[in-house]
Amino acid sequence: MTDSQKDSAATIVFGSRDSKAAIESGAAFAPKFDADGLITAVAVDAVTGTVLMVAFMNEESLRLTLSLGEAVYFSRSRQRLWHKGEESGHVQKIVEILTDCDQDALVLRVDQKGPGACHTGYRSCFFRSVSVADNREASLKTIYPAKEYDPAAVYKA
Repeated sequence: MTDSQKDSAATIVFGSRDSKAAIESGAAFAPKFDADGLITAVAVDAVTGTVLMVAFMNEESLRLTLSLGEAVYFSRSRQRLWHKGEESGHVQKIVEILTDCDQDALVLRVDQKGPGACHTGYRSCFFRSVSVADNREASLKTIYPAKEYDPAAVYKA
């Protein structure tokens, strides 16, 4: 991201969290970040409704997302901003951002560019279902027949 893009994002103003009534029914967007300065963001395909991934945003990445119209997250493992698709080209164009009643979680309705949102090669990070067998052992079953792309060919590291 360029300094100009970061400067533009910095001008976006969030509302105050002083009034519960305003937060729950007002028109001001006043996101609530957790103790680590993060808010949960669930990305879903805007057309199919498929849950693509769950990530986190900090204040800067949320402002950048709103400014750029593309998903920018905060990577907890790398401790840095992460513009979705920066390596793979599989960007997420924002169609709509929804927030819950107390504004502490987001749903990003996105147009997923490229074959997948998951770094493992699947369209969705949610490619396995959980079940419990008669012996009470929990197991995972892959619900998609094949990966959409080869991660080794897309990612450098």
